[in-house]
This record gives sequence, C-alpha cells and structure tokens, in this order.
Amino acid sequence: MLFTDFQLDNRLLQSLKHMGIDTPTDIQEQAIPVALAGKDLMASSKTGSGKTLAFLLPAMQRMISTRALSKRDPRVVILLPTRELATQVYSQLRLLVANTQYKAIKILGGENFNDQAKSLARDPHFIVATPGRLADHLAQHHLHLNGLELLILDEADRMLDLGFAPQLQAIHRAADHKRRQTLMFSATLDHTDINNIAAELLNSPEHVAVGAANTSHADITQHVYLCDHLDHKEAVLSRLLSQDEHKQIIIFTATRQDTGRLADKLAKQGFKTAALSGDLNQGQRNQIMDQFSRGLQKILITTDVASRGLDLLNVSLVINFDMPKFSEEYVHRIGRTGRAGSKGDAVSLVGPKDWRNFENVQQFLHKTFTLSVFDDLKPKFSGLKDKPKRTKNTSSTVKKHKKTTNNKQKSKNAPAKRDKRFLSGVDVGDAPMLRKPKSPLQDE
Repeated sequence: MLFTDFQLDNRLLQSLKHMGIDTPTDIQEQAIPVALAGKDLMASSKTGSGKTLAFLLPAMQRMISTRALSKRDPRVVILLPTRELATQVYSQLRLLVANTQYKAIKILGGENFNDQAKSLARDPHFIVATPGRLADHLAQHHLHLNGLELLILDEADRMLDLGFAPQLQAIHRAADHKRRQTLMFSATLDHTDINNIAAELLNSPEHVAVGAANTSHADITQHVYLCDHLDHKEAVLSRLLSQDEHKQIIIFTATRQDTGRLADKLAKQGFKTAALSGDLNQGQRNQIMDQFSRGLQKILITTDVASRGLDLLNVSLVINFDMPKFSEEYVHRIGRTGRAGSKGDAVSLVGPKDWRNFENVQQFLHKTFTLSVFDDLKPKFSGLKDKPKRTKNTSSTVKKHKKTTNNKQKSKNAPAKRDKRFLSGVDVGDAPMLRKPKSPLQDE
C-alpha cells in the first residue's frame, strides 16, 4: 500500500516525499481511513509504530479539503502528556505546514505565559499543547474552542497517569459540539480509566489496535543483570559503558536525584553526559534534548519524562538503572532504541528493590528473561521468594487460642493483689500479644 491510496492532497504527498516516507505503517494503514471518514477513533499501537503521522496526515487533509467552522478559533488541538513529546510532534507538524498558509503553535508548561497568550491571539490553525497549560489559557479566556474541528489526544493513558483528567474534561467541555471529531491514541485500550474518559469524550468511536503493548520488539535485544546493591549496580553500569560499542545511550532512573548523581559520576569518568528531569525549566529541557539529538552528548540520564514518543535514531542502548514502577513504562523505555528498522539493545539492572517490578514486567510481557553476568561481577542476589500465604484455623492458631483461654481462666483464680490491679483500672494484659512475624522478604 502507498500513501497515494489514501487520496491525500498532492502537497501532503510531496511533504512525505521530502521526509523520505513512502509507505504507511500498520497503524497508519488502519487509523488514517477511519480519521479521514470523519469518525471518532480509539487506537493503540506499540511504541515506534509511526502513529504521529496517523493523526497528523488526516488533520492536514481536513484542513486543506474542508471549510473552517470558525475564522478565529483553532481548528485542530493536539494534546500530549510531556513537553518533550509535544515538541517532537510539533517539529513534525511544522514540516507538513511549511509553505502553506496554515499556522501552528505549541503551548507548553514552563514557557512564558504572556508570550503564549499573544501567540493564541494570532488565531493559529493548529495548537500542540500539554493539557495543564492549555486549560490555564482556557480559564483566562485567551482562546475559545467553540469552532474546534479535531481534538487529538496522544498517549492518553500517560496523561491520565499524570493526573490530567480534569484538564481533559475542561477542554472537552469548551469544545463540546456535534461537529467535533476526536482521535484518542493510547498504549493500551484495556484500561478502566481510558474507557471512562473515552466514554465521555468520544462519540461511537471505531477501535484500532496494532501490536499489543506487551508485544516483544523484534529489533531490540534485551538483557538482565542481577545486582546486590547500589555499588554493584554502578560497577555493572561502568562495565557496560566501557564496551563503547554504542552510538548513544539513554539511562533511566527512578528519581530526579539519581539522574544528577549518576550524570556527575559518569562525567568524572570522561563521558559526555546530560541529565534530564521534570524539575528543570523548559528552556533547560529543550537545550538538553536538542544537544543530545545532535549528538553533542553520548549519554542521557533521565526519569520517565523521556520514556515516550521521542524519536532518537542514534540511540542504540537503553539501560534501566532502576526498573519502572509500571510495566507499560518498560516497553516505552526500551522503545527509545531499535527504531526505524535499526537494531538496539536494552539492559535492566535488577536489585532486591527492583525484584517485584521486574517480576511484573515478566508477567506483563509473558516472557522469562535469561540472566546475563560478568564473570568478575557475579551477584550473590538471586531473587526473592514469594511471600508465604497465610492459612486460617491452623493447629498453631488453635493452640494459641486455647492458651489464651487458659490464661483468662487463670486470671479468675489470681491472687487478690492482682485483682486489685484490675480494680484500679490497670490493664495487665493477660492474653499474650500475638506479634506478626517479620517477613524474611522485607527490605533492610
């Protein structure tokens, strides 16, 4: 199949040609016809599947081929969970609107609010935004959405995870009319919160699912190293980095503090390293991502703020220094490599505190990982055992109950001195305290 089969405008086909794209991916083949037909859509696909064009091309085709509902209101709003993903989608949109009369802007948190208000006053056709900041501008009446034609939600599951449901609902209410079309993309459609928000925002949507979120990526080789503690993790990490066979590397950590700490440590070892986390202002985040995408740094250390959507073709290794809390994030993390037909490696460092999350990932992927090891860095840690299940009415429980009963019986025949202590209101606690035994699995 070719993009010409969609009967797209020649200007769009020329833009795709300049971008070096000639054949649609699976998600594009299935989602674009639904969107072009004007139907609401719920779609899911694995990371790196090309879904950005699956909504940008129908949006541009609608812009070219239909008359606007309003001369002043934006025609298309695209919402994304993070500033980095919004910036990347905006950069692709700019390639499509180049040399046309259509204007596109991005509205992100962390950037100057007044400057954004001025951009909104210029009546853009496209708005690419994070939901929190766009909802703020709505509250200040810096824009109106009565004439909105197309509302697109990308990575909707991630937006809900980040707590943006109230903002999504506010944006929906501002553009709640029958002629609006809504496209929702999510890593999974089997999610209660996704289905609830979809029931509120979408009207009889078509469903498209291409490649389950837990499907293994054929172009990514996955490795797991067990580690005893933090120092052991850092030793394994240093060994991995010393192999120096990768173009660029992304290291994911659990906390913002670890991004800075590891970046400083690796910089002292001579690596060109950058640290990215949510506590940086937008200018700093943009600068870091721009420098990394241009190859000025070899290693990017980050939290899950960079786990989704970023298309960095030179990343050939992803390292999970800490396992993600949510199994779906594992798929998004490792999806930063092995893109556009390239091969990639993903390595996970699993210590005692990571073990439960690691087991969840295996269950989510329906996969049992083969463990890797460096001969001179062999771990003592081999995993945690399952917690023993409690059973009711065991013989030991019955014995304890009988013992308690006997003690209470004895208390009736206790000496008068002890009876006076009861009369004085002092609880001497005849029944023994049944303490819960400390689990052998409890972290020290």
